[in-house]
Amino acid sequence: MSDRAADPEPPSTGDRVPEDLVSALDVIEGQPLTERPAGYAALHDELARRLDGSEAG
Repeated sequence: MSDRAADPEPPSTGDRVPEDLVSALDVIEGQPLTERPAGYAALHDELARRLDGSEAG
């Protein structure tokens, strides 16, 4: 087992979480519990569109 905290190399680009995703999750988590499912659904739709668009090219 390797300890990622002790790894001197930064993670590869594929391992990094885009800042816009983190920001979107922060906004969703700040909403009342009853409103979060709609936020997660919208985020899911947006990520699916991005993924579909990247595979098309």
